[in-house]
Amino acid sequence: MKLSLKSLKSKSSKWQSANVELPNFDIETVHTATKTNPTWVHFGAGNIFRGFIAKLQHNLLASGKANTGIIAVDTFDYDIIDKIYTDYDNLTILVLMKPDGTLKKSIVASVSEALKADSNNNLSMDRLKEIFCNPKLQMVSFTITEKGYALTDINGDFFPMIKEDILNGPKAAKHAMSIVASLVYERYLSNKAPIALVSMDNCSHNGDKLKASVLTISKEWQKKGFVDEGFITYLEDENKVSFPWSMIDKITPRPSEVVQKHLEDLGIEDMTPIITSKNTFIAPFVNAEETEYLVIEDTFPNGRPPLELSGVYFTDRETVNNTERMKVTTCLNPLHTALAVYGCLLGYTSIASEMKDPQLKKLVEKIGYDEGMPVVVDPKILNPLNFIKEVIDHRLPNPFIPDAPQRIATDTSQKIAIRFGETIKSYMAREDLDSANLTYIPLALAGWCRYLLAIDDEGNKMELSSDPMLPQLTSALSTIEFGNLSSYNEQLKPILSNPMIFGIDLYKAGLGEKVENIFLELMNGKGAVRKTLVKYLG
Repeated sequence: MKLSLKSLKSKSSKWQSANVELPNFDIETVHTATKTNPTWVHFGAGNIFRGFIAKLQHNLLASGKANTGIIAVDTFDYDIIDKIYTDYDNLTILVLMKPDGTLKKSIVASVSEALKADSNNNLSMDRLKEIFCNPKLQMVSFTITEKGYALTDINGDFFPMIKEDILNGPKAAKHAMSIVASLVYERYLSNKAPIALVSMDNCSHNGDKLKASVLTISKEWQKKGFVDEGFITYLEDENKVSFPWSMIDKITPRPSEVVQKHLEDLGIEDMTPIITSKNTFIAPFVNAEETEYLVIEDTFPNGRPPLELSGVYFTDRETVNNTERMKVTTCLNPLHTALAVYGCLLGYTSIASEMKDPQLKKLVEKIGYDEGMPVVVDPKILNPLNFIKEVIDHRLPNPFIPDAPQRIATDTSQKIAIRFGETIKSYMAREDLDSANLTYIPLALAGWCRYLLAIDDEGNKMELSSDPMLPQLTSALSTIEFGNLSSYNEQLKPILSNPMIFGIDLYKAGLGEKVENIFLELMNGKGAVRKTLVKYLG
């Protein structure tokens, strides 16, 4: 058996014998309908899309509630399109990993086209322009990670690619946000039809981040005469272009060797993961946890798929905000980051294994229950205490989810302002709370600073996960010598006081010195990380 349209037709009984759920709709008919009547484009063709978002539309197709698929686009890693989508007829094997070790397998077949948003690929870009100019297009969604929306560096200056895009205009756009702005401009020139641009990334007020990036580039183009003022008015009119907020939650880790072997043992060929030229580790299958949540602000000026029938919550902005803050700033994401940096320092390669560590388990409990929960606003549609209990007691300890702290530690500089900074700001805004009294959030922040020394708790060199600010951050700390407290001469101050990183000046929050002091404890020789954790957590 091979993951292809031909194999699904000719060997359907074998697939069924392997307990793989097959699509019950005519895939080629869906492809044809999507070609002429595109309704949904998605940027970011990685695992969270393949293992969650694409399955939502697949469910609608299976129930007869939709007749078009999704057009998947990647702006960064084109090998994913060539080697994971095209080579497998845009199909994905989704494997849900239950806590008891059971594997639930299905074929996801809702992706009808897979394209590269590459300004050097005229064929692909022409097709994208054609899609964006089609008035039937309802929504463009995104899972490009927090850094995908970033236009500026640590000093607030435009990245070199953004500078080039501003100078060269829409026709030569290279950055993801510039490409999106250029495609929306094509729609504006063609028919000014309404559209919803929906960020589904894990960042606070993600719709505003997307809007700010698209508008910033577009306004720079307007200054240089590349676009007219009417385009800016179009982008700022929510009845024409909306930027809904959303909250997404599903753990989709890197491909598991256990799952790969299981699929191959069933007779499914070519399941070997690949490492792309951009160092993405990805496979023809996606393994993921069962739990999933998607909450979206219901502002779609051109209509939308009935995704509530697939379990999506559509609601107002305030409810999305409360749900997102509950998850991103308290109940999951900050816990993940704390586990990531300390897991790397302590030599762990599994989040589930970390949850057996008494200090690390207590750390996330303290961050979540004790320090985060007091500023959580109950969103009503999801219960915060039930949510965090599910995370700490069931989701993070799931031994069959092969999630690694090294993966979670990726791009921490882009995440930390939201995952911790928002809670600190909430403390500062409350008269009954004092941010200076926080202990465990500063312990997590100090852990990240200690992680940036690239030396583990045994005193060995440690590879750091990729992060766009890594060169600047590690350079700023380069004169600190592991185990030599006298080498510390306030090198952390410019970092801890930088709102670009933490969302706030930590010294104004009464936490800068505390983070510095914990950092010194953590770097004080071999075993200092464990010793410090024991000191604060018993």
